Amino acid sequence: MIKVMVVEDEEQIRSILKRMIEKNEDFKVVSACGNFASAISDFLKLRPEVVFMDIDLNGESGMDCAKAITEVDPKVKIVFATAHSEFMANAFEIYAFDYLVKPFDMERIGKTLGRIKEFSEVRSSEEKSEAVGDEKLIIKGREEINLVDLKDIIMIERADSTTRIITKDEVFLTSQALGALEERLDPEKFMRCHKSYIIRIDAVKKLEVYGRWTYTVRLKDTEETALMTSAKYDEMKQRFER
Repeated sequence: MIKVMVVEDEEQIRSILKRMIEKNEDFKVVSACGNFASAISDFLKLRPEVVFMDIDLNGESGMDCAKAITEVDPKVKIVFATAHSEFMANAFEIYAFDYLVKPFDMERIGKTLGRIKEFSEVRSSEEKSEAVGDEKLIIKGREEINLVDLKDIIMIERADSTTRIITKDEVFLTSQALGALEERLDPEKFMRCHKSYIIRIDAVKKLEVYGRWTYTVRLKDTEETALMTSAKYDEMKQRFER
């Protein structure tokens, strides 16, 4: 069962959302509240996995409330459910899972819940895979979720609020931060060679001088290049000299 919290200042809309969500037997609304303080309190007590959040909570900011909640649990899925479509761009800056505009449509909510369920099942599958030694990385995009074999990753680049994961055959895009992905990678096989790049060490083919303190990294099986600082070059050289 996936636990959901609804944060909406209008009681009638809270009730409508609750009924719509619970038409899907995989979801249970564990809290329905109408203000910032109650939302934070209930989230800390109940730890729902999904939060449906209004943008305007009777003068309080639902955006700020969502930010506070994601600071407690970065993995929580925020679904903004609001009449204010103009805030959509700002909502996705805090990695909103989805953005629903009033009046709500049952089919549209059903699609959102379906994606959440799929994502939860993939996470569960990944955890089981890790238990038996499979090495995969979940890459969450706007419209899809991909499982990528770690051994296939050549490099990862962060640019303009988007992270690009490059393999021999595909490029995957996600909003996931470089640091979060780095934590999932084996430091014996991957290196954060620059603030914007992670590379697979055994894919390095050539280094070219780019500036006084930087190198361009050319890699096997891709035309993409990365940057490497001189400090990271010294670190890599020590690895190869062991």
